[in-house]
Amino acid sequence: MPREPRDIPDTPLDPELESDLGAELELRGDRMMAELEEAREEAARNLEAAQRAQAEFDNYRKRMTRDHADTVKRAGERIVGNLLPVVDNLERAIDHVTAGGDRNDLLSGVEMVLGQLLDILAKEGVEQVDPFGQPFDALKHQAVGQKEDPEMPEGTVVEVYQKGYEMHGRTIRSAMVVVSTGVPTTGD
Repeated sequence: MPREPRDIPDTPLDPELESDLGAELELRGDRMMAELEEAREEAARNLEAAQRAQAEFDNYRKRMTRDHADTVKRAGERIVGNLLPVVDNLERAIDHVTAGGDRNDLLSGVEMVLGQLLDILAKEGVEQVDPFGQPFDALKHQAVGQKEDPEMPEGTVVEVYQKGYEMHGRTIRSAMVVVSTGVPTTGD
């Protein structure tokens, strides 16, 4: 028995349409009901697929966040692992002097350890900035004083209190410097 068009939930049937179409309405109604059912099934499949894709994306985002945090932790472990031999060498230097060793040996040992430490920093992209004799650059240097120096042009770094450091081209610590005021002025 064919379905009545009135089986469509919450859909009032227009009486004028029913009288105009007559028996044809029953035929079209069945086709419309079948198309409606197909559309509902397709919508349900699409909703399920969208929900599955959203869940997969949420899981992916959580996994990426977790992996990133793990990578950051491991990067720190690698750096610390590279620094441990430096610590060992400093402890050996202290033990050497404590046991009555030569202080000149201590100095050369500490210089070698400093070189080892700077090498590790260089491998991480860190460069030491020693601006002595260079023009003052407010973006890379912090002026802590001025000094008259007739042999240096005005605005030239004449002393470095603390070296600066850059990492991958960005200043991570400005060098603390004294800047030349140039030739002293005479009161004529």
